[in-house]
Amino acid sequence: MIDIKRSNERGHTQIDWLDSHHSFSFGEYYDSSNIHFGPLRVMNDDVIQPGEGFPTHPHRDMEIVTIIIEGTVAHKDSSGGEGTITVNEVQRMTAGSGIFHSEFNPSDSEILKLLQIWFIPNKPELTPSYEQKKFSHDVKKNKLLKVVSGNKEEGVIFINQDAEIFLSDLDEEKEITHKLKENRGAYVHLIEGSVDVNGVLLSSGDAVKITGEEKILISAVVNSKIVFFDMKMEF
Repeated sequence: MIDIKRSNERGHTQIDWLDSHHSFSFGEYYDSSNIHFGPLRVMNDDVIQPGEGFPTHPHRDMEIVTIIIEGTVAHKDSSGGEGTITVNEVQRMTAGSGIFHSEFNPSDSEILKLLQIWFIPNKPELTPSYEQKKFSHDVKKNKLLKVVSGNKEEGVIFINQDAEIFLSDLDEEKEITHKLKENRGAYVHLIEGSVDVNGVLLSSGDAVKITGEEKILISAVVNSKIVFFDMKMEF
């Protein structure tokens, strides 16, 4: 089964410094039929203006993955950790037993575009932690590159949930495939471009939830960027 979520059907928050689209219920956007997909709880597509950002705020019992599309984010947390995340970098924060942190666009001229993704963890009260890695365009080109996994794998960010995230930079007319095991679901979000997913045409910002399909075929109509999730649906 394929369930399509068009870009203009997402929740939307817009204030003077933030333009955010919500693929699942978040903040003032609430849809009782669209709370989560398996353990995937939040998928926010954010544009943050120069010099602006989220002041210090708390998180608890969430696995938070940040993917930078354009620009740089500066972060600081209550454990004393601080740093930056730039284009082609991915960061995981385990909020666990509780953490305070802030995220800002440190540039005075460039916008910041990022995806912020929340998973429900496989257990509560985990020790807060960070992990961050860079994945260049070349290693993502015309394939599904695993960047996050619930298994500890070399070169892959670990997450406390039975879920995987893949990134792909697909050239026009290139194809990639993925086999979906029983009791697992896939979520495909198109960052930019145009692709066909098992006969469904997606444009920038569109997404599909997929269950009960053994094989997933993604074909690029034009040069495209994709984030792909493979998750256990019972958690």
